[in-house]
Amino acid sequence: MATQKLKGKWALGIEPRNFKWVLRGQLAVCERLGGYGDAHRRVRRQEEIIWSRVNGFDRIMSLIPNNANLHNYDDEDVSWIHRPFRGPEDGEAFLNRVYSDINMLTTQGFKILMHREELGDHVSGLMAGYLVWTEMVPEQPKAIVAVEQLLSQQIGPIGREIVAVAGRIDRDAMNAAAAEAAAQKAQEAKDALAADGADDTVIDLADENIDLRD
Repeated sequence: MATQKLKGKWALGIEPRNFKWVLRGQLAVCERLGGYGDAHRRVRRQEEIIWSRVNGFDRIMSLIPNNANLHNYDDEDVSWIHRPFRGPEDGEAFLNRVYSDINMLTTQGFKILMHREELGDHVSGLMAGYLVWTEMVPEQPKAIVAVEQLLSQQIGPIGREIVAVAGRIDRDAMNAAAAEAAAQKAQEAKDALAADGADDTVIDLADENIDLRD
């Protein structure tokens, strides 16, 4: 339930700072809703969350290492996915999981708004890596230039390292391994539920708020 009823122009909220489309109508990025660091403001956060809901974003994907804003999304009835992202050291498996999430949701018609604290190398590098991963722009230098133009900012060393990690991902091998692990985990859960006499429960990324932390 939304925490406060707003009227007039305030009911439409305000656009988050540094909002940019990566894939128009599907995937956008911005800085943390409400601002980051000392610039964070509670009222601004609420207005930007409202804007994201009014403008049809089905999921907010937070890359922030902590749980900042998540309960505020709940307060405004906005669904979220938490993928704490430290940087290139998180490796190929992490990037493959995030990219698979994005690909699955956008393929199903969901609109995603992604953010970390600021719109910097972590986000821009992740997005350039996504263009490489999907083979929309398979060549890393061209993907970097494309995202730099979309976001109106240069990608620095950390972002470029993220793109390089994305370029090393073996999608088929990783997805096959992930599918096998998921099937085994699902079977174990089903066996446990059967032993307890409970009904089967399915958790779908498209239907739940998901918080994954290492």
